[in-house]
Amino acid sequence: MAPIGETMQDALNKQVNAELYSAYLYLAMAADLETKSFPGFASWMRVQAQEETAHAMKFFKYVCERGGTVTLEAIGKPPAKWDTPLAVFEAVYAHEQKVTALISKLVDLATGETDHATQNMLQWFVAEQVEEEATAEAILQQLRMVAGAPAALVMLDRQLATRTFKAPAAEED
Repeated sequence: MAPIGETMQDALNKQVNAELYSAYLYLAMAADLETKSFPGFASWMRVQAQEETAHAMKFFKYVCERGGTVTLEAIGKPPAKWDTPLAVFEAVYAHEQKVTALISKLVDLATGETDHATQNMLQWFVAEQVEEEATAEAILQQLRMVAGAPAALVMLDRQLATRTFKAPAAEED
């Protein structure tokens, strides 16, 4: 198989950065939620940060496997404060929509470059983003439903604390 093209390599390197930024964003959210006494929401965000780091590593490994060079750039500083868990999940949902758009652009680029291997690899991320958006939207809708009901918010916080990290299948090897 031919080495990855420079244009695709550069785009995937940018995606590594975007995934690591996502991890930073979710860690910032976890820190803010901890200070507001929402340990379950904070735990969910820490797991989400681990997942985003695993996504970055999946791109990282792929670039290397294709004979490319991984180039790491500075990771942007995320916001540090949100007013409520609802505001946090509004930001999560918007961020996941942004990531979906980035993945779609990568698919378009791979298609234009007739890079079938990258097209194939990216399909995992296409499916993953469907799940990411659906999960964020479901929690967002639950938060909207419990608005003004502190006891329900505490119950949701406890429920979200049960989430655990499971590495993507390709990273288990």
